[in-house]
Amino acid sequence: MSRKYKFNDQEQLYFVSFATVNWIDLFTRPEYCEIFLDSLRYCQSKKGLELYAWCIMPNHVHLIMGTSANPMQDILRDMKSFTSRKLREEIKEHPRESRKEWLLWMFERAGKKNGNNSDWQLWQQHNHPIALSYTWMMSQRLNYLHMNPVKAGFVLEPEHWKYSSAIDYSGGKGLLKVLLL
Repeated sequence: MSRKYKFNDQEQLYFVSFATVNWIDLFTRPEYCEIFLDSLRYCQSKKGLELYAWCIMPNHVHLIMGTSANPMQDILRDMKSFTSRKLREEIKEHPRESRKEWLLWMFERAGKKNGNNSDWQLWQQHNHPIALSYTWMMSQRLNYLHMNPVKAGFVLEPEHWKYSSAIDYSGGKGLLKVLLL
């Protein structure tokens, strides 16, 4: 995680975005999304992650998060580390991954260029957490997060994007437990 951006107040909710290196479209397969979702579930049950909103896009993730236990930077570090390892395994083993060699090469190349890694890097270093100090900020970021798939042209309505908490905010039940704002 970059030293430039910090979670200064653990009592605060934060909007966090992070992307794959080179903005590679990785989350195009349900199996890859499930690995990320499993990591979020684990962090919710074992690390005190409070998840208020989320959205997985093909090459980046948005979260509105808080914590009731471990520091947020530790939760995020562990989540990114775990998903990086598990996704590496899944890419190597996936029988229908047509981009396998290219994906592995790109992530290995990124890891070798970064002195913080030895041989592999899936996520960009920075997270840029934004403290949501005001109600209008929470509302603006929540709308931005849920409208991301609509603006990208993937769906017509936010709640139609499977890998998002938008359905929870429209009265349905999504893939993860969220605390509504």
